Amino acid sequence: MITLLDFYHVMTAVLPLYVAMILAYGSVKWWKIFTPDQCSGINRFVALFAVPLLSFHFISTNNPYAMNYRFIAADSLQKVIVLIILSLWSRLSSKGSLEWSITLFSLSTLPNTLVMGIPLLKGMYGDDSGTLMVQIVVLQCIIWYTIMLFLFEYRGAKLLISEQFPDTAASIVSFKVDSDIISLDGKECLETHAEIGEDGKLHVKVRKSASSRSDIFSRNSHGMTRNNMTPRPSNLTNAEIYSLQSSRNQTPRGSSFNHNDFYSFVNGKGLSNGVSPRTSNFGNLGFDEESGVGGVAGSKGVNVSGAGYPAPPKAGIFSPAAGPGAKKKGGGNGGGGEKDIHMFVWSSSASPVSEGGLHVFRGGAAAPTGGNDYGHDLGGVANSKDYDDYGRDEFSFRDRTDGGQEGPTLSKLGSSSTTELRPKAKPLGEPKPTAMPPASVMTRLILIMVWRKLIRNPNTYSSLIGLTWSLVSFRWHVEMPAIVAASIKILSDAGLGMAMFSLGLFMALQPRIIACGNSVAAFAALVRFITGPAVMAAASIAVGLRGTLLHIGIVQAALPQGIVPFVFAKEYGVHPDILSTAVIFGMLIALPITLVYYILLGL
Repeated sequence: MITLLDFYHVMTAVLPLYVAMILAYGSVKWWKIFTPDQCSGINRFVALFAVPLLSFHFISTNNPYAMNYRFIAADSLQKVIVLIILSLWSRLSSKGSLEWSITLFSLSTLPNTLVMGIPLLKGMYGDDSGTLMVQIVVLQCIIWYTIMLFLFEYRGAKLLISEQFPDTAASIVSFKVDSDIISLDGKECLETHAEIGEDGKLHVKVRKSASSRSDIFSRNSHGMTRNNMTPRPSNLTNAEIYSLQSSRNQTPRGSSFNHNDFYSFVNGKGLSNGVSPRTSNFGNLGFDEESGVGGVAGSKGVNVSGAGYPAPPKAGIFSPAAGPGAKKKGGGNGGGGEKDIHMFVWSSSASPVSEGGLHVFRGGAAAPTGGNDYGHDLGGVANSKDYDDYGRDEFSFRDRTDGGQEGPTLSKLGSSSTTELRPKAKPLGEPKPTAMPPASVMTRLILIMVWRKLIRNPNTYSSLIGLTWSLVSFRWHVEMPAIVAASIKILSDAGLGMAMFSLGLFMALQPRIIACGNSVAAFAALVRFITGPAVMAAASIAVGLRGTLLHIGIVQAALPQGIVPFVFAKEYGVHPDILSTAVIFGMLIALPITLVYYILLGL
């Protein structure tokens, strides 16, 4: 039975966290103490130092040889059950989609365990429950966030391949990615060079485009320059929830890949005078490569029956190039042995003049709107009325069509991007291409990108080093040097309060708390606070948890939404408004909801 003393202990553990959050909210919203730039600096400190060291402190002081494997099994089983159900739904149901599967997995299984879970559960069930929460934090950081990152990169790779190689993707046998590319989230302007090998297969190289490699460029309307506008990658910690350097407006990028070339090369058809049958690197503009005069279909004995790759209607951000986009490898006309390099550009980021340091959540100063695309401070919405309606589309899991356009679109619902990526429109009756590269090729590409993300994440190092130290420390009873321990304790003690402070700053910089619409917010809350705990209860009972352990498992599943899934959603443009609403609104209603669970389970 829950007593008033128990209730007082819970309030003592949790309310100080809300005090830090409210102070941060008031500092921006009411008292105007901090600017968005200053908020970014605070957030950067929390992301790079406070929270990673807080995570290291909890993990390194937890005895890994005394872990409750049954409790861990219950938590893992919950996530596996949800993942399997969503995978089957996305593959077998006509309403299923990868984007919604990722979002629902985040909402139902990934709570804010480090910041909210440890102090709240300690207040409810004592210090032993805090140890259990640390064990869940270890699994989240090392396993589950990595799996979710894998899903996001898989989505990014599918978008890249389906847009650039809609008909020839199955012939890709290898990817080579330049070392300066750390993600396929679409925020960097990328070029793909496809080389046809001797075996008739495609070997693709991915690199940054010339525009993204440029560090300085001019803003035409103000005559100002902006350094390094390419969005910096987030550190993906439990605290870094926004970035000042961001891009929204998507720049149309060309593709000079001529599918006639590929098929003619493979089938040995269409060769004239030992020259590849490509008409031009300039797509359907018909540029004469010899004379340099536009409008000429072909030259040098090239078969001109196929005058370039026609641009499909409403091709989205991808269209045939209007400039030279490919180079021939090797000298001379090599006949069938000649290798052509075709260039593609894949980007959902802003053009160099898209915005000048505006806050990614529209918290920055208003930008000019005088006819320039980058002059809108509402995420690509022309005016405030449009912004008020933004994200309030009809709530549906089905891939929407836009303006009669055939084929699926990535749901705009909850996205703060200016323009959504769309697969190219196909004529009615034409089958949608479904072929993808072999699974081994896709897996290798995705693993490369996931590895590059993880090695740039401070929480990866804090979790692994903390786990390693705990294994050594508790095995051979080695104590950390007092100077090192005291240094870590100072910053880790600040980590919890500063993480809540960052949440308050984040809330204050939002145009509204419920950014995705009331119906979607209600659905997200249902998934977060009802479905997640229900699946956790079933998984816990299945592995044999009873009594207090069962209660702890259910209450921790009802914690508010974790911040790291929102960071991922924002970076990859997959329902970030839904996740931001789940973080903010969830923090506001989490205390009464967890108290209800605590009281009901204690009856």
